[in-house]
Amino acid sequence: MAGIIPHSIEIEPGTIMNFWVPSETIQTPKKNKKLTTTTPFSNNQCAISPESATKPDPTKPVVVLIHGFAGEGIVTWQFQIGALTKNYSVYVPDLLFFGGSVTDSPDRSPGFQAECLAIGLRKLGVEKCVVVGFSYGGMVAFKMAEMFPDLVEALVVSGSILAMTDSISTTTLNGLGFSSSSELLLPTSVKGCKALLKVAAYKKLWFPDRLHKDFLQVMFTNRKERGELLEGLVVSNKETTIPNFPQRIHLLWGENDQIFNLELAWNMKDQLGDKTTFHGINKAGHLVHLERPCVYNKCLKQFLTSLHAEKAQK
Repeated sequence: MAGIIPHSIEIEPGTIMNFWVPSETIQTPKKNKKLTTTTPFSNNQCAISPESATKPDPTKPVVVLIHGFAGEGIVTWQFQIGALTKNYSVYVPDLLFFGGSVTDSPDRSPGFQAECLAIGLRKLGVEKCVVVGFSYGGMVAFKMAEMFPDLVEALVVSGSILAMTDSISTTTLNGLGFSSSSELLLPTSVKGCKALLKVAAYKKLWFPDRLHKDFLQVMFTNRKERGELLEGLVVSNKETTIPNFPQRIHLLWGENDQIFNLELAWNMKDQLGDKTTFHGINKAGHLVHLERPCVYNKCLKQFLTSLHAEKAQK
């Protein structure tokens, strides 16, 4: 209904990534001519050849929405997609080992996710984009901006940090009462799913156990590989440096975020410098975009509008 459709792209041999893309950017194959297919997926998607993709509408700026760790793209951004597609070309990728995206590469770093995203977007004809990243997706977004400044012209980040250092990981998990990232982010039971929701949301949300069971079954596939993603996320404090980002960065935060709190957000803003702005949304936790979508969407569109105005003046 929002005008985006799923397509899968071969990033490199052995690596397939699913993207939800504007329907007008995918050419319908002529009769008796099939799209190039590779590994089939559960939702009957197929990989597309580069020639079947066309460039985004030149009158609409491109916005890329990168999901977090507990849900794939459409679930994460369900309240943002429809609000943006009227004025923007919206692309919603599923990161590797989410939503049908897979790889046989052993690399589990956010940098590899960022590289695959950039390749996929360019195969889809995207030359410039604003990247919006949430939680794990925010770390991937920061890597994209660092590695591909010609592609990423601005960033919006919610509930995330530049990198998960070992000290931040230990402090955060101890504060939340979890022994490991996997215990928090890869629940195996209804009880674990409820515990994750409790720390991620500001308000107490109630769902029937049946819904939690369905969510566990559908959203938490590829557990082995996702556990490896979490291991590949943590870096030593000594290895961490602050990149000199040329892009404008906007931090859009739930003021009651228990996972990455306001202190972390403000410290990161100071580290990133004058091109970084911050906006807090009260009565919202880590899941700010789902808890207060109207306020979140308004703030996001205000930032996007200001970018467009700046670009027009140059």
